[in-house]
Amino acid sequence: MTPLSKSMEWRESIRGESDLIEERFDSLATIEDKQGNAFPPRFKRTATPAELQDDYDHLDDDTWSGDTHRTAGRIKLKRDLGQIAFVDIEYDGETVQLYFQAEELDDYDLLDEYDLGDYVGVEGEMMKTQTGEVSVDVRDHRMLSKSLRPLPDKYHGVKDTETRYRKRYLDLMMNDDVRETLRNRSKIIRFVRDYFDEHGFLEVETPMLHNIYGGAAAKPFTTYHNDLDQELYLRVSPELYLKRLLVGGYTKVFEVNKSFRNESIDTTHNPEYTMLEAYQAFADYEDMMDITEQVFAGAAKHIHGTTEVEYDGDMIDFAPPWPRVTMLESIEDHVGIKAGEMSEDELATFCDEHGYELDKKPCWGNYVQLIFEEECEETYTQPTFITDHPQSTIPLCKQTEYDDRLIERFEPICAGMEIANAYSELNDPVKQRELLVDQAQQRADGDEEAHPLDEDFLEAMEHGMPPAGGLGIGIDRMAMLLLDQQSIKDVILFPAMKDKEGTDE
Repeated sequence: MTPLSKSMEWRESIRGESDLIEERFDSLATIEDKQGNAFPPRFKRTATPAELQDDYDHLDDDTWSGDTHRTAGRIKLKRDLGQIAFVDIEYDGETVQLYFQAEELDDYDLLDEYDLGDYVGVEGEMMKTQTGEVSVDVRDHRMLSKSLRPLPDKYHGVKDTETRYRKRYLDLMMNDDVRETLRNRSKIIRFVRDYFDEHGFLEVETPMLHNIYGGAAAKPFTTYHNDLDQELYLRVSPELYLKRLLVGGYTKVFEVNKSFRNESIDTTHNPEYTMLEAYQAFADYEDMMDITEQVFAGAAKHIHGTTEVEYDGDMIDFAPPWPRVTMLESIEDHVGIKAGEMSEDELATFCDEHGYELDKKPCWGNYVQLIFEEECEETYTQPTFITDHPQSTIPLCKQTEYDDRLIERFEPICAGMEIANAYSELNDPVKQRELLVDQAQQRADGDEEAHPLDEDFLEAMEHGMPPAGGLGIGIDRMAMLLLDQQSIKDVILFPAMKDKEGTDE
């Protein structure tokens, strides 16, 4: 079948989907017969609907300004009263009313072919109606883009969850609150960038395709580069490249980046996600705690004007300082056991008795983390730093000075979920090699989330990396908290969805 015949087949199939679509194709033909191209290449505006509202709100009711303007937008409402018609058009969330009079327009009847969802451009005199509505008294009009499919019912909007995520354009078109949420997500990211820029951090870009993945315990997505004739991985974290920049002499770097993890999809996980990673020379995890507090509190104020934010019915206050509790203290407080004084076998028995399954290498530290995740994590509503994690949880962090089983790592927990991760960076190349060799062995033994051995990273560290603190913040979860959204899909424009035919998109 030729491309032309396929196009004709599509045209016939879409026309046959419903009477409404058939009618819109007929309207398109009528419009093009009278106006020419219904999808013209340009329309020069003199003002947007929002600008017209601002500039002419001062008019008295039932008054004409004498000013002529050209504006355009999508038809959201249409009221035909016979010899006059009122049409509301929207652009960028703002509307203005169009006033059509049959006695003023030779092609007034063409309004019958205009439908909700169409983009139109008009020229006319600015006025205010008897009811106080800023309006354009239309003297000329034309179709700019004909909508061939009808919009969802404006009173019911797009409510079906599957449709909202799969056809986000309809969700944005019909649901103002969704559009505002995702606009505020962009404001949060802008604030984060501005914060680090103002505090002397250099924004950088590191590779998304890695020869060796690392920086996080995660399964990678695998791809293949034909010219290089080798397997590559979508990054699970930018950490190891950002640390190379510390070796190279930069002292403060950050990246707002996309990372990818081939893991489950749920209300707090999406395989493609946005994160902030920042590294500062001659800092430690205490300094990173201060930065974390400032970023969240500042972003809350930027969006809401206050550090207090409602999330899922609870009022959360991001104002510093946040409580700081070690993981062992948290377990003792919530479970009543002194995990630091218990052996690996005792912790394993405790987990078995409670039905907790360990999916990592059995060891004292992994059992400690499992107990915390099962018993403690969901109890924290207000932002709280959980510090001093077991060394086995990450191979890139410095040990605490008081217990070599623990590391200077923290995760802030809020509304029962982890919202960031940070630590005092390990900069001893000998110790780092030992830990990564152990990770490589775990990977060889079947742990798909264990770090592979990255010799290039280790060689970089052998040239000397300064003491440093590193911080990673999940932007999607940050947006969830600050914008009162209980699913990560509600703060991502196009979340991962299973293809209708059964393959992943």
